[in-house]
Amino acid sequence: MTVDAAAHSPDKTSRARKLLRVTVPAVIIGAMCGVLLWAIDEAAHGVTVFMWELVPDWIGIDPEARWWPIVVLGLAGLSVGVIIRYIPGHGGYDSATTELVAPPLPLKVLPGVALALIVSLGAGVSLGPESPIISIAVGLSMWGLLKIMPNVGHGPVILIASAGMIGAMFGSPVAAALLLTELVAGVKTGGLLWDRLFAPVAAASAGALTAHWLGVAFSPSDISDYAGPHWMDLVIGIPIAVVAALGSLAGAWLMPKLWHLLRRFPNPIVFTTLGGIMLGVLGAIGGPITLFKGAEQTGELVSRAGEFSFWALLGMALIKVAALTVSAAAGFRGGRIFPAVFIGAAFGLAGHSLFPESSLALAIAAGSMGSILAIGRDGWLAGFMGVALVGDITILPVLMVIILPTWLVVTSAPAMIVEHAVVPPNAGHQPPPEPEITPEEAREK
Repeated sequence: MTVDAAAHSPDKTSRARKLLRVTVPAVIIGAMCGVLLWAIDEAAHGVTVFMWELVPDWIGIDPEARWWPIVVLGLAGLSVGVIIRYIPGHGGYDSATTELVAPPLPLKVLPGVALALIVSLGAGVSLGPESPIISIAVGLSMWGLLKIMPNVGHGPVILIASAGMIGAMFGSPVAAALLLTELVAGVKTGGLLWDRLFAPVAAASAGALTAHWLGVAFSPSDISDYAGPHWMDLVIGIPIAVVAALGSLAGAWLMPKLWHLLRRFPNPIVFTTLGGIMLGVLGAIGGPITLFKGAEQTGELVSRAGEFSFWALLGMALIKVAALTVSAAAGFRGGRIFPAVFIGAAFGLAGHSLFPESSLALAIAAGSMGSILAIGRDGWLAGFMGVALVGDITILPVLMVIILPTWLVVTSAPAMIVEHAVVPPNAGHQPPPEPEITPEEAREK
């Protein structure tokens, strides 16, 4: 067979047709993910305006008062506890026990997941939308796609919906491809890796474009003071990344212990309210900039970095670590990547304040990479976010060297997740559902 004949063999042609057949649903799912992210963001913003602007104005108090975050976050804890305890589905998976991508949830569970997420984000809890909003996207996609394509397996739908939402959140299909490569490569189904990533990348691209059009995608900063690779970059960048990782690992070590301590109260209304009060105290100490998921606050911190001393920046980094730890342990719904970005940026700015002649972009990228590596345990995502945060691709080569010693520190340390969790019977935890399989998947098994 000639080369031209091989290129157009029936197997290759049918494979191309199969990929094209799933592309249209993947693009639709990706666009839906962008719209869903926008809707959740708008609803959370409404909660923020209501609790932080309208209510103080109605009752005639100063929203900048130190005690007001304690009230707002205490009420948020109470509300999330009620959702977990009484609303069908109990708010979905406990974010402290769940990875970024989890098994699909039934459709009836998703409103409670969305409500718990909106309250958490809007009130100022130190969690991002990642895990719960991916669960919502997966659940909606599973429900919709299996109605029109019943022979599609659960696995491809999970990958496509997860990629669409990751692309929307991080504003780039590259983030989804990097995150899912390790997951897809570990599944031995044969065929080329890019064949398996084709539909997820299509969904991620549609999600990213939709989120950018709607103004909710992650937007990189434009810090262009990096002059190019130099050996001093390693002298400065490695300590910043390692310190950021160590500071974040303190939260990873403490979070499961706090989770178990709070679960001594079997009623989620109690432990989420206690967690909310603790978050309010941390917010009163650190100020509004240490509240919320951290994406917008990171930009504010970078723009105001000159106003803060080394100790103030270090203090904000540690307070955010504590806030993330409490948020995850107390039953609030959300993800840990966006708060890790703020933590790493604060550590990086603290390091830069000691060496002001060094590159600001390098310090921020190294710090955020170290924190994300410790909290998220994904080197590809850590490297991507380090570059995306400063908006300078020329920093990537030195960042990939800095990540190596940082990973040696991180790899033997505990992860920020509660494993083998034993949940009190009254805590209203939604156990992972047993996924149904199609007849085709059963025959493959």
